[in-house]
Amino acid sequence: MAIYINPSIQSFEEAVNSDIYVDKTEMILDVNQVVGTKQKYISVSRPRRFGKTMAADMLCAYYGQNKDARTVFEKRKLASIDPDAWDRLLGKYNVIRLMMTDFINKESRVNDSLGLIARRLLSELSEMYPDIEYDKSDLFYSLEKFYLKSGVQFVIVIDEWDAVFRIRKEDKDGQTIYLDFLRNLFKDKNYVALAYMTGILPIKKYGEHSALNMFDEYSMIEPTQLAKYAGFTVQEAKDLCEKYNMDFELVKSWYDGYTVSENIPLEKRNLYRQGKYDEHIIQVFGPLSVVKAMRSGVIGNYWNNTETYEALAEYIRMDFDGLKEAVSLLMDGGRLKINFSKYQNDMTTFQSKDDILTLLIHLGYLTYDADEEEVFIPNKEVMEVFKDSTSDEAWSLTFEALNSSKELLKATWECDEEKIAEILERVHNKADNKTYNNEAALSYAIMNAYYAAQMYYTEIRELDSGKGYSDIVMIPSPKYSSKPLIIVELKNGKSSNEAIKQIEDRKYYEQFVHYKGNIIAVGINYDGELKNTDDNYKKHSCSVKRY
Repeated sequence: MAIYINPSIQSFEEAVNSDIYVDKTEMILDVNQVVGTKQKYISVSRPRRFGKTMAADMLCAYYGQNKDARTVFEKRKLASIDPDAWDRLLGKYNVIRLMMTDFINKESRVNDSLGLIARRLLSELSEMYPDIEYDKSDLFYSLEKFYLKSGVQFVIVIDEWDAVFRIRKEDKDGQTIYLDFLRNLFKDKNYVALAYMTGILPIKKYGEHSALNMFDEYSMIEPTQLAKYAGFTVQEAKDLCEKYNMDFELVKSWYDGYTVSENIPLEKRNLYRQGKYDEHIIQVFGPLSVVKAMRSGVIGNYWNNTETYEALAEYIRMDFDGLKEAVSLLMDGGRLKINFSKYQNDMTTFQSKDDILTLLIHLGYLTYDADEEEVFIPNKEVMEVFKDSTSDEAWSLTFEALNSSKELLKATWECDEEKIAEILERVHNKADNKTYNNEAALSYAIMNAYYAAQMYYTEIRELDSGKGYSDIVMIPSPKYSSKPLIIVELKNGKSSNEAIKQIEDRKYYEQFVHYKGNIIAVGINYDGELKNTDDNYKKHSCSVKRY
């Protein structure tokens, strides 16, 4: 037993012996299936407070050579599920356990930190196998030698693998060196029986630099078969509430809501939507907060014990178009479609509001519904953090704008022409005059005024109808199919009736046959040049027709 090679199982024993311990040892049976195969590379990303380190401790205790491990595991769930083969790989490997935050810091260069790791590992291995010759200057060659001479492969477990991307955010060269180190440690190495990495972020993307493309990733967006280990399941939370005499529905409202897809059949997912819980429907609770609530008997916000509200505020105040509006919609109980494909899996490379929202999923501030492809705030505890992060005066205008946008959408559904025009003028009076200097800018400004529609619609600008381009079309999302289709045509210095006539003459609605009988056409005209009187300046007019 050493510090990094086959470390003590004390940490896992302490977890098992705690007054609240939720048994996740079944995960070992899933991991066993890939040990010694081409799929032996696993990367798991979870937010803080979601048991990543405990899972890493558990794997080290199981695979490492420690004589006390059997007595710990033979009483656990994996032994009852698979009594004949649960110990098939127990204690069969040399485990290397690395906590990267022990090595990566702001003061030391990444190269120096990696050199320290190599020296400490080789020092411990040389004590274990004093008769094996190795190369002190080459960690990877030496690991191969130790494996060939001893006949024992390595299970390599790295916790906080993404520390370099969180602690040395701007050190791009150091990050590349680090990824190359991991690739050389793992890729095509016979000494590796299993590589298991865990952290907050998924594996970093570097364009064509796919250093760790051999890893299968399990994240809060795509946890697949490891989904049920991401937090406490509904049944596990119910059992704890029963044991500690806590109100399950109250606990659920505060700590539930993380939706993780397990590729389960659609009919079972529909049971959850109907409120009929099933133990196979993977809806997880934040485990640390649940444990604290059970132990204290107090339901409240435990998030700020591990994260301050400034951590969230730093990201949601970033100057990306539509980000503040998106946050206000989410805080209003809304759900938003996002595109997370361009996110670079770090904490500095952001190109759009979607990149920020994707990071917030990995940090646990948002959750992702894979069925609906939407993000939302999972529960009351996290909502409290959002409220703290948006409590300053800078956010008051955003929330005021949201109320105006919801009012505008309601007036559109009710075909209230005067109300639509009045709200648009009110919104414009608070906007920069430059935003309305041409029809294209007018279209952009009107889209912003309607931003609350994102909760119900897919909004498309300049949609080709075959006979022209509809300025704005709002198509109801599938779960709001009863909402009317909305077609908006804009004019600058003409008339709203002309806008309606254009919709009719060019038959913009013809391609939306299945919305027949539930289409609203909105014509909006802005007379920005009329300055004869204050009443005429920045004047909007509106015509609405329901089909």
